[in-house]
Amino acid sequence: MHATENMPTAQLQSWDKQYVWHPFTQMQDWLAEEPLVIVRGEGSWLIDSDGSRYLDGVASMWTNVHGHSHPALNKALADQAARLEHSTLLGLAGEQSILLAKQLIEIAPAGLRKVFYSDNGSTAVEVGLKMAYQYHCHKGEPQRSRFLRLQHAYHGDTIGSMSVGGISIYHDTFKPLLFSTIEAPAPYCYRCPMGQSDPAACGMACLEALEQLMCEHREYLAGMLMEPLLQGAGGMLVHPAGYLKGVRQLCDRYGVLLITDEVATGFGRTGSMFACQQEGVTPDIMAISKGLCAGYLPLAATLATEEIYQAFLGNYAELKTFFHGHTFTGNPLACAVALRSLELFEETGLLESVGQRSKQLTALLQQLEDHPHVGNLRQCGLAAGIELVQDKATKAAYPWEEKRGVRVCQEARRHGVFSRPLGNTVVVFPPLAITEDELAFLMEGLNKAIRVVTD
Repeated sequence: MHATENMPTAQLQSWDKQYVWHPFTQMQDWLAEEPLVIVRGEGSWLIDSDGSRYLDGVASMWTNVHGHSHPALNKALADQAARLEHSTLLGLAGEQSILLAKQLIEIAPAGLRKVFYSDNGSTAVEVGLKMAYQYHCHKGEPQRSRFLRLQHAYHGDTIGSMSVGGISIYHDTFKPLLFSTIEAPAPYCYRCPMGQSDPAACGMACLEALEQLMCEHREYLAGMLMEPLLQGAGGMLVHPAGYLKGVRQLCDRYGVLLITDEVATGFGRTGSMFACQQEGVTPDIMAISKGLCAGYLPLAATLATEEIYQAFLGNYAELKTFFHGHTFTGNPLACAVALRSLELFEETGLLESVGQRSKQLTALLQQLEDHPHVGNLRQCGLAAGIELVQDKATKAAYPWEEKRGVRVCQEARRHGVFSRPLGNTVVVFPPLAITEDELAFLMEGLNKAIRVVTD
């Protein structure tokens, strides 16, 4: 049986509750709700089975770039499906994966030279971790097996990516399964872990703390993993200018590989194609996904420098091969859509448009500055977080049990906006191609919802 838009909403909702286990969702709560059933998408909008429209305020989990069901991407997908749906990269090369790899290297931070494909952000990070460790093994330093990570880090939900995560509610349950990592203080200026009260005058004490950790563990460190400029799932935490560049300098000083997770920050989200480029930083290894395929299909890649790649070359019997792979590595359908998406960046002047929408978002966020329960507004390009607090003067957080962020997003639906919070932080992360009027609509809906839930 094929579900159609003519199938009754109640039937779809019933089957959803009967058969589907949703991610990051307390299903007991879900079973008491009447979920929206999305059947179509048009540009920045999602349309449910009753015909109601919702502006997609989270770009369908941070993936959507050019809008839903874009004609050019639809055609690229259909054209490729008519030619070849999938062929392995194990023992064969693939036309679309070759063309995409070439294009990615041409737009990536200078110095990244090789592309290793996988299928989502978690696996792209896993590849980077394994690549970094095996690199050191080939260099005669197998003891370098530890990784530095930031507080509030989130890099995915597979075992390796969770090991380099730092969000207790996501990761503590699984601690017995994870390998040990070293936590560095996050540059979370609103709630400074270093106890500094003035971010403008602190001199980035968190960077000094990071150096102490690198110095202490330098003999055993394989790499430092971080999201550049913006920690997404950690609460839309925006790093102070110069922090990323400072991390790069420390990694160079102590011989530590810098691995950047650009899964959420890549492909124009922060205003440049990749966030690293804003501070002139080239990582040793870079993980990308989400916007890579414009939200159409699972596709990810891990980019590496020539030095990393060369360490894996040797005679067959030396077993220097990187023994890692995925069934759908370099899938032709996904690669074809990704290539067309990159062309659309140029054809539509999307990065310039993101700059304009980012300025508009700044102005719209300022309308919430004086709200008594908005503690902190954070923005990086076309991504923002609105942290709600119980008491603005003391920064006291709302109790988790009150689900303020969740309630704001539920209320936003009544105003035609779909969003999803990070705890008490309301997220703004729309499709990059959102129009001026749509962005104003999105922020008006969130503004109204915040006032209803917190007043």
